[in-house]
Parts: sequence; structure tokens; C-alpha cells
Amino acid sequence: MKKRRLWIRTVILSLLVLAVGYSLYANATKDKVQKVEIGEKAPDFELVDLNGEKHRLSDYEGQGVFLNFWGTFCKPCEEEFPYIDHQYQQFKGQGVQVLAVNVGETEFAVNQFMKRLNLTFPTVIDKTGDVQTAYGINPLPITFLIDKDGKVVKSHTGQLTEAMVKEFMEQIQP
Repeated sequence: MKKRRLWIRTVILSLLVLAVGYSLYANATKDKVQKVEIGEKAPDFELVDLNGEKHRLSDYEGQGVFLNFWGTFCKPCEEEFPYIDHQYQQFKGQGVQVLAVNVGETEFAVNQFMKRLNLTFPTVIDKTGDVQTAYGINPLPITFLIDKDGKVVKSHTGQLTEAMVKEFMEQIQP
């Protein structure tokens, strides 16, 4: 009976030591999530849009990129999208591209959302979450302005007005 009690206590103590060790490790490394720095090169990525076309961020060098992270569940995202689409129509022929990165929802949900709002800009889905991690995304929506040289010139967390979208696109226009 004493051996069994000793064995159970050893297992419980081992589990506690593992839990404390994991907590210490998680707290020590939580700030090491890559954050995008203003003035630095934007982390490159390649994602597929709803039409099956690949979009690599570095392929847009020479143009300004309005990079927006969003979700169908995000009310501010839904409210700012018509403004982004309207300004996209104004600026796409002037060297400014919009790339909307969905945060890993299903293609069906994203497609329905885009159709319901009649949005025309390219939308890609970050199915693995790797791009969100590289950009340190939290919360939504968040927008990064990337200049023609591929450098991040500004980031904005929160809902955008149409005037803000226009101003931001003017900032990255080559």
C-alpha cells in the first residue's frame, strides 16, 4: 500500500513540476513573437486567394500594399470593407494594391462574406496562422501600409473610416 501511495505522489509531483516548467517557459518566450517594425522590410509570405491564385507579398514590390487582417466575425472589419473596396477602385490603377488576409476561416464563409458585401479586392486565407504570427496579429482589424520598397511605413489597429483609408493609400502610392 505504501509503494502505491509513493508512486501516485511521485506522478502528481512530476505533473506539477511539468506544469510549472511549461508556465515559466511560456512566459519567458511570449514576447518573442515576431513583431513587425515600422521602417523594416515586411515579412514575406505566399497565400492563395479565393480563385486559387497565389499571392506573394514580395511580388508587389514597386507598388504600395494596403495589407489588412480580418475575420468574418469582426464587425469593425465588415464596416470598413466597403471603404477599402471603394478606395481600391480609385487607387488600383495608381500603383496601390489591397491584400486582405483572413484569419483562417473556411473558404465557404469567406466567399459568402465577400459576395454579400460585393467586394472586389484580393482576399487570401491564412489557414495555418503563420502569417498572423509573423505579423503579431491581435486584435482585429489591423492594417499595415507597405511602401514600394517592401518596407512597413505604418500600422493601424482598429476600424478605419473612408477618409483614413484614402489617406493611407495616398501615403503608399509610388
